[in-house]
Amino acid sequence: MYIPELDHPTYHLAMAQFDQAAEAMNLDHQYRDRLKTPQRALMVGLPIKMDDGQVKVFMGYRVQHDSARGPFKGGIRYHQDVNLGEISALAMWMTWKTAIAGVPYGGAKGGIRVNPHELSLSELERLTRRYAAEIFPLISPDRDIPAPDIGTNAQIMAWFMDTYSEQVGYAVPGCVTGKPLAIGGSLGREEATGRGVAKVTLEALQHRGIRIDDTTVVVQGFGNVGSHTARIMKEAGATIIGISDVSGGVFNAKGLDIPSILHDHTNGMPLSEMNVGDHVTNEELLQLECTVLVPAALSEQITVKNAADIRCQILTEAANGPTTLGADAILQDRNVFIIPDILANSGGVIVYYFEWVQDGQRFFWKESDIHERLHDIITAAFHRTLFFSQEKNTSMRMAALMNGIDQVAQAHNLRGLYP
Repeated sequence: MYIPELDHPTYHLAMAQFDQAAEAMNLDHQYRDRLKTPQRALMVGLPIKMDDGQVKVFMGYRVQHDSARGPFKGGIRYHQDVNLGEISALAMWMTWKTAIAGVPYGGAKGGIRVNPHELSLSELERLTRRYAAEIFPLISPDRDIPAPDIGTNAQIMAWFMDTYSEQVGYAVPGCVTGKPLAIGGSLGREEATGRGVAKVTLEALQHRGIRIDDTTVVVQGFGNVGSHTARIMKEAGATIIGISDVSGGVFNAKGLDIPSILHDHTNGMPLSEMNVGDHVTNEELLQLECTVLVPAALSEQITVKNAADIRCQILTEAANGPTTLGADAILQDRNVFIIPDILANSGGVIVYYFEWVQDGQRFFWKESDIHERLHDIITAAFHRTLFFSQEKNTSMRMAALMNGIDQVAQAHNLRGLYP
């Protein structure tokens, strides 16, 4: 059945990746349709009163892809281009991501079609609380645990947690993750995804026999994930030669002063206004010669149109779906080592798992414990994927997908089919 809302490039990419992996692993056909179809998808209209007194209706979504391995887990995205197709794809990728990392979750994703920068703080709060109330029947600490994503933050999670708690009559910190520390958040959460990206990149450099002090890094996207990736890679000894944000990019062959740039960027200065190197477009930035390229912005940035011009040895996918299937094949032929998104950016959900566990225990860990446990889990996942890739003579992406899909299929097989 054709559903117009699913006709989205990101959705088609997720489906094509699944089909390719399922065929390569000879997945039993009884699981193929089940794993491609979400368990549940909700679309809600969200009427809110704007500051000028008008009522405006926004569209909200929550897609729960698979819960065979545990409660649904996935972020909430506020962006003007959000639609059901994109959210469905991201929910599916979250299922494979949690399976690869070995955390006991299934995949979900949510979002609202809105540009959050066009709303006042009070409008944003009213929208968040209305959305939380509308999807309330689907969520709980043991059923579905939302988290921040593009366009959302700890404050939005605080409003979400408060709305849920008001519905049940008592405080429930574990109903969301990514909260402020004061109401049950976890240390190490803000940098978790970027730290995970950096950790798997360092493992890949070691695998390829590349010294860290000979490593140059380009990062597309200087938001939460990209900025922490750049900072941690620089602290490890790499030279960051290129970064970008929505305004454009900067390049300096001698290396960029990431702490200074991060300070100015955090205070509102776009990279296009900084005098720290040569200014380049986001497209030109992707084509810079470097050891490591980290796309940490939006999906489908590397396509058949520019894949031949990518000049890196290692591609670490910090964003979701930054490389199309056609580009993937070109990069594989050119011996670019790709760390796929569902492995590379899993540090966020790993630390969200830690937060969920801490909320359940009412006992909170030291930041050093968070870092150590994140390192252990994500590097173990990297080496499992690498071993599988070498054993099956397949790409890292296919190895990650096949491993994740197999874990979920095993869970379905063991649980059986109800009724």
